[in-house]
Amino acid sequence: MMDDYRRGWALRYLREAKAELEAARKMPYMAPSLLLEAIRKARNAIYYSLGEPAFIELLIRGEAGKPKPTDDAVLRFLVEIEEVVQQLSQLEEVNDEAMMRQADTLVQIATDIVETLTEDATET
Repeated sequence: MMDDYRRGWALRYLREAKAELEAARKMPYMAPSLLLEAIRKARNAIYYSLGEPAFIELLIRGEAGKPKPTDDAVLRFLVEIEEVVQQLSQLEEVNDEAMMRQADTLVQIATDIVETLTEDATET
């Protein structure tokens, strides 16, 4: 069950991720930083949808250091998202088109997750 606080933050981060993505399309000269923010905000929307972000971050950090990936598909997915965020934040040269596709995909995934989990929260 998702409380109103987490639901509110998940929806806010999702709205902001979509806005950053749209701004990146309109202002290509600022695209790299806007796309990175869109990805981070999409990640945060997912975290708030699933539980307490601080605990999720701890789980991910603990899992990321392990040589053998977890059998838990959700945790493995979250680790992969974090790896993408880290890789993109460390790039010196950015392929705007590839980064746009990654950001667009992640924002869409976040949208699906947040909408699914917030629908369940409003129906109860």
